[in-house]
Amino acid sequence: MGTLNPTFTLGIEEEYLIVHQDSLELVQQPEEKFVEACQDLLGDRVTGEYLQCQIEVGTQPHISVGDAVAELRQLRQGVAETAGRFGYAPIAASTHPFSKWRAQTHTRKERYDALRADLGQAVRRMVICGMHIHIGIEDEDLRIDLMNQASYFLPHILALSCSSPFWEGEDTGLASYRLTVFDALPRTGLPDQLGSYAEYQRLVEHLVRSKCLEDGTKIWWDIRPSDKFPTVEARIADVCTSLADVGAIVALYQSVMAYLYQLRRSNQRWRLYPRTLIMENRWRAQRYGVSDCLVDHGRSELVPMSALAGELIEILGENAEQLGCREALGRIYNIALNGNSADRQRKVHTDAMAAGKSQEEACLAVTQHLVDGFLD
Repeated sequence: MGTLNPTFTLGIEEEYLIVHQDSLELVQQPEEKFVEACQDLLGDRVTGEYLQCQIEVGTQPHISVGDAVAELRQLRQGVAETAGRFGYAPIAASTHPFSKWRAQTHTRKERYDALRADLGQAVRRMVICGMHIHIGIEDEDLRIDLMNQASYFLPHILALSCSSPFWEGEDTGLASYRLTVFDALPRTGLPDQLGSYAEYQRLVEHLVRSKCLEDGTKIWWDIRPSDKFPTVEARIADVCTSLADVGAIVALYQSVMAYLYQLRRSNQRWRLYPRTLIMENRWRAQRYGVSDCLVDHGRSELVPMSALAGELIEILGENAEQLGCREALGRIYNIALNGNSADRQRKVHTDAMAAGKSQEEACLAVTQHLVDGFLD
């Protein structure tokens, strides 16, 4: 039986933090009707999350990046409008600039109660938000083959998306502090290199039989075959403050998958590098975002992100043109050159301190910047 041609459809999931409009602190226990009101407006495209201060949205599958981002904008508008009626506001950042994780409460559901019992304090610290991108790859073995190769590009996606430089009122020195929190959980990080979908199923079934997990939804790799959809789900990205940045990163991921499939049809493939080498770039992206270099493993050289972005646009340009996302892909160069959300947050903080504000006031300014930029 031949390989099914992939559709490269895409869907986007985002998690947001909910803050009080006045204090800008996280909402520890939102009114019970808040999530219900969001669902009344947006249907099952919005759900509560593990912590009560979070909410998650997910688009329908789309062919084009433009259509997916347009729906995401509608979802953001719906959440923002609903939150406003309760005196709340959403922010699209992977950490809150100053609220304390110990003060947050988890949503009382059987699944979430079990998570807390199973994972202890590691899950209590999960005051973090991410962006997950699904690309439709209908053939199961092709899903695994492209996942193996696409792992090379995950640090690039992370670097462009970083939005979590602050944690509990301090600059962490990292562009994505979110990953330091998430990596405390089991079954995270880069996936194993697998030979087939059957091998992946055997891995999951082994863990299920061992009573380590209930199903594949608790495999939390940076990229994975979705347990719910015929997609390869990239999970490494921070949630982007800017919708334009979302479009650029989604275009990058969709174009990478199309390019890798094109290589396969020409009996070629992207080289599979050792996990340690990809993890080095993952760390550099987590630490520096776009402000420093990643390793070009083909040349064994550190290369500025702006140069790497330019190379990616050139390599993927034809595929992006066919997918209708060439303009969106081109924006990755702007992010690499001018900075991501983490860089913009730090600039707001630096400007506030230079204007004589206290550390607390500077963190408030960063949070207000995130509230104001939610629909940008």
